[in-house]
Amino acid sequence: MLGLMQNHPLLISSLIDFAARYHGDTEVVSRRVEGDIHRYTWLDVQRRAKRVANGLDALGLQASDRVGTLAWNGYRHLELYFGVSGSGRVLHTVNPRLLPEQIAWIVNHAEDRVMCFDMSFLPIVQGIHTHCPSVKHWIALCDEDKLPADTGIPHLLSYEAWIGGQPDQYPWPVFDENTASSMCYTSGTTGHPKAALYSHRSTVLHAYASALPDVMGLSARDAALPVVPMFHVNAWGLPYSAAMVGAKLVFPGPAMDGKSLYELMEAEGVTFAAGVPTIWQMLLGHTAGNKLRFSTLTRTVIGGSACPPAMIATFRDDYGIDVLHAWGMTEMSPLGTLCTLKEKHRHLPEQEKMKIRLKQGRPIFGVDMKIVDDHGEDLQWDGKTYGDLYVKGPWILDQYFKGEGGDPLVDGWFPTGDVATIDADGFMQITDRSKDVIKSGGEWISSIDIENIAMAHPAVAMAACIGMPHPKWDERPIVAVVLKPGAAASRDELLGFYEGKVAKWQLPDDVVFVDAIPIGATGKMLKTRLREQLKDYKLPTV
Repeated sequence: MLGLMQNHPLLISSLIDFAARYHGDTEVVSRRVEGDIHRYTWLDVQRRAKRVANGLDALGLQASDRVGTLAWNGYRHLELYFGVSGSGRVLHTVNPRLLPEQIAWIVNHAEDRVMCFDMSFLPIVQGIHTHCPSVKHWIALCDEDKLPADTGIPHLLSYEAWIGGQPDQYPWPVFDENTASSMCYTSGTTGHPKAALYSHRSTVLHAYASALPDVMGLSARDAALPVVPMFHVNAWGLPYSAAMVGAKLVFPGPAMDGKSLYELMEAEGVTFAAGVPTIWQMLLGHTAGNKLRFSTLTRTVIGGSACPPAMIATFRDDYGIDVLHAWGMTEMSPLGTLCTLKEKHRHLPEQEKMKIRLKQGRPIFGVDMKIVDDHGEDLQWDGKTYGDLYVKGPWILDQYFKGEGGDPLVDGWFPTGDVATIDADGFMQITDRSKDVIKSGGEWISSIDIENIAMAHPAVAMAACIGMPHPKWDERPIVAVVLKPGAAASRDELLGFYEGKVAKWQLPDDVVFVDAIPIGATGKMLKTRLREQLKDYKLPTV
């Protein structure tokens, strides 16, 4: 017997309609590429998203045709989020930080029909447009009078001219909720990147789950600042969750330095922000250097890579801001876990609470996970035993776009490539990427643990731990360090800093001082490139 409930498909268009109907006067504020501040409301977003949909109809796009974007976080990009997917097409956010040849390859693989780009990325488009035959329409996200006279791009349109003549009424089509809504490509650190193709159903369920109190806890009382780019896994789903709850949205545009972010936060009363650790390093450097305080910010979600303990402590102890440690993947839409304490932890000493906060957190409802050994057997959840992390759930990838890479699942579970522990309360902690874990004398050493200790040293700005070949132990860890401007520290001082913090056999064998650690297009350290830089390095002999 079936239930007797109404059957409404979960569609992205319902999110923007809800925001417009019930939170229509709530602001969406953007720092534009032009440098000024643009502000309007959720009702305005809906009206202009419908103009986008009409504009796509006028261009002759069919259902499921791909519309690419090369754009910062801003109001026009937000309109594309809803206008493209709401009309039944597929939004394809392209990472502009990739190399031009990588961008061209991705655009061709996705078979984008339209490419919308911020003027910041005009040089990229000028370099690749002749290599992207599938793209029939290039649209610059600007006013018509901001288009240069001769860009070399045939029939280039300005966004405002394109949608300006379109009506702001549009009957959103109703279709199967499993229809594709958007796509994001993996960072492609090895070989060509692969695409995760999200559905309307998976996106709406992900938005529901991420707004829960034990996750991001978004509400209509929040002013949310997504610093995580909208071209990186749909800004962790924040544009959708914000629409779902009616939160104020604040977009930083291209200005993501510490000073610009701080000023925007203070001016717009930001209560919630989300981004990767490298962004918050710049912000904290600015506030500390200028003796500034946050007047409204109460919590920040930090993900993309492990958050150093020193950063969590600084936010909490110096500014009274909660850090919500998160973990996920492009293949997971992306959220998998977020670290919030349970009631049983309320009365623990602060030192014990910190040990929990350093973990990536508990699974969100909708995500199931397990750790397995080399033979695929389940491992115990004791917080000490580590193994390969597997996940499954309704917003987790089943296969890659165009079947790239074959069937990625193992008995219905997706292997994340991470090595992790899970404790008895379900708190998961990443100990390493499987390709980065250091195996020394048959024992595993977590590069993340080594990095976190180095980051706690007051002279260290950034640290990366990698394994180096060793004739006896197979591999031994070294730590590459970037010092803070004007700071000084010796090799022996930093090695001594590890004493008593890890077992002796886990101590790094050496410290290598570098000017910079390679950072990838999504803000993560590129250890493969660091290894290439240090290919002539030799471990010290004892």
